[in-house]
Amino acid sequence: MKRLFILVEGQTEESFVRELMTPYFMQKGVYDVRPVLIQTSKGHKGGFVNYEHLKNDLLRLLKSQGQDVIVTTFVDFFRCPDLPNQKKIDALSSHINKVEEMERSIAEDINDWRFIPYIQLHEFEALLFSAVNGFEMYFEDETSKKIQEIIDSYDNPEEINNAPETAPSKRLLRIIPDYDKVIYGTIIALEIGLPKILNRCPRFRAWTDSLIQRCIER
Repeated sequence: MKRLFILVEGQTEESFVRELMTPYFMQKGVYDVRPVLIQTSKGHKGGFVNYEHLKNDLLRLLKSQGQDVIVTTFVDFFRCPDLPNQKKIDALSSHINKVEEMERSIAEDINDWRFIPYIQLHEFEALLFSAVNGFEMYFEDETSKKIQEIIDSYDNPEEINNAPETAPSKRLLRIIPDYDKVIYGTIIALEIGLPKILNRCPRFRAWTDSLIQRCIER
């Protein structure tokens, strides 16, 4: 059984891993799951604005651990900083092709079998469009109705456009002007429940399944 470290870019993702992913992993037989905030400078953590910060943390984690560990990332595609092979990434037109190439580029740069890169398409808030019940719990009916209209427009929440004006977080801010990711992100996700998120978001599920498989394999 391997330990799992998930390098995250913010407090919301850190809380999401602890509150939703860790109990799910434990049900699957993975008992040691640790979210780790990216270190942006000495004494400061959180945010993904520079690839070198992420790389340094990944290499430091991998170097400090043995062979019984799996390390992964949980960062957003939307506004992701430049990565290795950025020109090749920019030349691709499809968002899914871009994010897959980004993950390949990071994997090649880190070059460690214990590392599984993951970039959320298009950003964390896409997961919140898996179901409306989280919003129904905390906001007015008119707000939930607008959220449901967006949910109904996409078979897969991860396909919600990442343009500045149509990214999932921007849509939420237009509907809920005082939306705060740190305050609402995890509590909305908890109301939705991880099973619904896994059911609606295939890339997120594939990543989760791959982590479980790698952690339990001998």
